[in-house]
Amino acid sequence: MGKKKVIQKSGDAKEGAEGAVATKSSATSKNRIENGCIYVQASYNNTLITVTDDKGNVVTWMSAGSIGFSGPKKSTPFAASKVAEAIFEKIQRNGPFHVDVFVRGVGSGRDAAVRSFVTKGLDVKTIKDVTPVPHNGPRPPKVRRV
Repeated sequence: MGKKKVIQKSGDAKEGAEGAVATKSSATSKNRIENGCIYVQASYNNTLITVTDDKGNVVTWMSAGSIGFSGPKKSTPFAASKVAEAIFEKIQRNGPFHVDVFVRGVGSGRDAAVRSFVTKGLDVKTIKDVTPVPHNGPRPPKVRRV
């Protein structure tokens, strides 16, 4: 899951320390993402935010339930803004820094999440609503016979 730190007792400690620093700096430059997408899914029960790079690979995700909100508090605008702030803290170092935001759902946390991203200083290029809309709806029930 991560690189383990190796403690060396002899005079080779200098070489090990230099190697660890070199791999750490190269790893952070490799993982830097400039452009990406943020998907906000706001339902009546929860708010879920997923961050991807421009190829569609998930960088990080978080929901109101994973932060610690429970019950009906998960779908509030306050919970959505807290999720957005936590996501911003996660992506602040490696990116993405220029994002397209896709909002899906009818929950009350839609606007609060987008506002949080904008106020934190993230460069939001576009905001698009991708809520699915039924063309004709479900099949009606059978006619009632008495």
